[in-house]
Amino acid sequence: MTQSFRDLVVWQRAVEMTAGIYTLTQDFPSSEMYGLTSQMRRAAVSVASNIAEGRGRLTDGEFRHFLGQAQGSNCELQTQMEVARRLRYVRADMLQSVEALSLEVGKMLSGLIGTLSAKAAKS
Repeated sequence: MTQSFRDLVVWQRAVEMTAGIYTLTQDFPSSEMYGLTSQMRRAAVSVASNIAEGRGRLTDGEFRHFLGQAQGSNCELQTQMEVARRLRYVRADMLQSVEALSLEVGKMLSGLIGTLSAKAAKS
């Protein structure tokens, strides 16, 4: 494994995605400040935070658990992006790059979880 969570490309992409979500939600209606805006920002932050926390744990099993939490938060965020689109809070083209990052992060998380699971099965 890498020395630091900062070395993980999945963490780097998750941080990039989080910054994109903050930018994207800046123009949401003020009535959503404590609703969808807050939910999306917290879900996005949770993805990168769980990757970092898991990497800081002592075992691969703990790391895998936190990657699963990150995966769940990423799915939550994808759902919230779809709600924002349907409510017309954001144009589809504005969502495109953040959605692409979310899909990339999801695939990377799945791959890393699979690798850790396979490693645990061999032990």
